[in-house]
Amino acid sequence: PQNSQHLYFKDLKNVEIIAKDVEMVCTETVRAITFENCENVILKGMTVDYDPLPFTQGRITAMAPDKRWLDFEIFDGYPENLEARVEIFDQKTETLKRSIIYCAEKPFESLGQRRYRLMKPENYQYNPDADKEEVGDILVTNSNYNLGGQNAHAIVSSGCKNLVLEDIRLYASNCFSYLEYNCDGTKYIRCSIDRRPLENDLKPRGIRRLRSSNADAFHSKHAVRGPQIIGCTAKWQGDDCVNICGEYYMIMGSHKHSVRILATRDINLKVGDPVELVSYTGERLPDAKVVAIAPDGTVNAEESKFLLKQHMNEQNKQTMSNPETKALSITLDREVNLPMGSVIGSMNHMGNGFLVQDCDFGMNRSRGILIKASNGKIIGNKTTSNWGHGIQIAPEWWWLESGSSNDVEIRDNIIKDCRDIAIIIEARAGNGQRSPAGAHNRISLTNNSITDSPLPNIVVTSTKGLIIAGNKCVPNTAVKLSDWHMQHYGLDPKKLEPIMTLNCEDVTADSN
Repeated sequence: PQNSQHLYFKDLKNVEIIAKDVEMVCTETVRAITFENCENVILKGMTVDYDPLPFTQGRITAMAPDKRWLDFEIFDGYPENLEARVEIFDQKTETLKRSIIYCAEKPFESLGQRRYRLMKPENYQYNPDADKEEVGDILVTNSNYNLGGQNAHAIVSSGCKNLVLEDIRLYASNCFSYLEYNCDGTKYIRCSIDRRPLENDLKPRGIRRLRSSNADAFHSKHAVRGPQIIGCTAKWQGDDCVNICGEYYMIMGSHKHSVRILATRDINLKVGDPVELVSYTGERLPDAKVVAIAPDGTVNAEESKFLLKQHMNEQNKQTMSNPETKALSITLDREVNLPMGSVIGSMNHMGNGFLVQDCDFGMNRSRGILIKASNGKIIGNKTTSNWGHGIQIAPEWWWLESGSSNDVEIRDNIIKDCRDIAIIIEARAGNGQRSPAGAHNRISLTNNSITDSPLPNIVVTSTKGLIIAGNKCVPNTAVKLSDWHMQHYGLDPKKLEPIMTLNCEDVTADSN
């Protein structure tokens, strides 16, 4: 690879690349393919794999009485350049044993002869209901081999318009499988990320691959027009199957027509953009328009103190509270009153207009389809054995990932064996409370089938204008949500129903 990427396409226009029956084997665990500033480009038919793999696998041979440390021996055929992003698989079923990823605070300790010790984080506390790993189970973690520097993800597109990836088959990735940012109208047609079978693997191995990629499968950030993900497959990867999102910027205060925001990097707010505005207490204000953008100094001591107290991603918190973080004044086309901790996001860069249709997702530690965008459809998909939600519509203040959703259709999806609430539509305020109705608007949930998943099967909150009809729910009453989940969602375990609505208005429910 050159510059830590194996293929690099820049400024191409009106080009079709036919790669049917072509397999590219990446020789370092860096980027496979980059598309930058391309328009009307099509890539068809390529298979991509890695040798060495960006992950490794070993069998647990010993553990502490409280499982604070685990010893494991790496299987033949797997690499030893270990990094801690650990999943545990059952030795009998070869399926995930728990959803938690261990990112250890200390490097693995080498014990010699392909044997290593994992020390769990310092804040680890043994929980017999969750810490189910046993001697003989299989540990999977990242493995990193690069000679010229790291470059994350397998296939990445940035600033592209009308890019089409068709019949692409990925067998591994060092992080996300398909990542796009600042793109416009990307299409993924019959693309996949899945485990390579042992019988046609690149080399002999002591056990089949249990992971495909190390993190998300399809991840779209800041798209002008959201991606069209059609007939695709994502299984066994280390995080979400789909995430379509924009970006929130933290508001430090407002005065008449202006809001003061923090900008840790270049922002995607532009003059003329319609913007979503959400109060720290969860109220979604009527959308506004950006009139002007100007520098406004740097973060001050009061703002940093507030940020450091927030329950949010630690990296975001530390970056924003850094004394060198720049502030900007955003002038809007009307007056607003927004307290510190509120957020603003460009509605032109949220992935609106997305489509996720006829896809097959699952067998992962987290969510199936995660949407933070509007004017889109989720139709005819199948999700199986997600440890997180099968379908989730929700902005995430924790990550500062926008936005709230308007005009979304969710129909004819099949969700089986979900370990969490199968379909959830929710909004959480910066202060951690559930948002009032109107965060989401005009959402329809029709003719979806949910089986073998815990009660409740469907939860909708913070929505105005909800149609929920013709959904089939056959709960698995033997599977229970954890006490943490009950508390997080504000549910009473004695009052669970297959379908529940909270803080919703204008609800039409029929034939569920």
